[in-house]
Amino acid sequence: MSMWQEFKAFVARGNVIDMAVGIVIGAAFGKVVSSFVNDLLMPPIGLLLGGMDFSNLAITLKAASGDTPAVMLRYGNFIQITIDFLIISLAIFLMVKGLNALKRPEEAPEKETPAPPPPEVTLLEEIRDLLKQQR
Repeated sequence: MSMWQEFKAFVARGNVIDMAVGIVIGAAFGKVVSSFVNDLLMPPIGLLLGGMDFSNLAITLKAASGDTPAVMLRYGNFIQITIDFLIISLAIFLMVKGLNALKRPEEAPEKETPAPPPPEVTLLEEIRDLLKQQR
């Protein structure tokens, strides 16, 4: 099988297409959640903290000089992205939990009772047990 045919078979599998759709939807969902956090959630939190905007929090390690920009440690942006991650994780958790609640529980397969052994086997087992008792 040529490499092209293997690649074609790989891409044609349903799992790859499902994964691609999931990635595209996930990227769009990430943008929605980022907008929710940046535009709706963080302004009230910043207001409660005295008008603080997390994304602008930074420590200047080296001031700008001439054409060289300042070297800054932007910890506020890290806080913002961490909050985004936590909200996205919570939303995905709640979505999966909801989907699992909608899924019907699978019925456990009934255990089949083993067929009784043939009479010859039963007779041989009885003979074996009697011989063990005689020893």
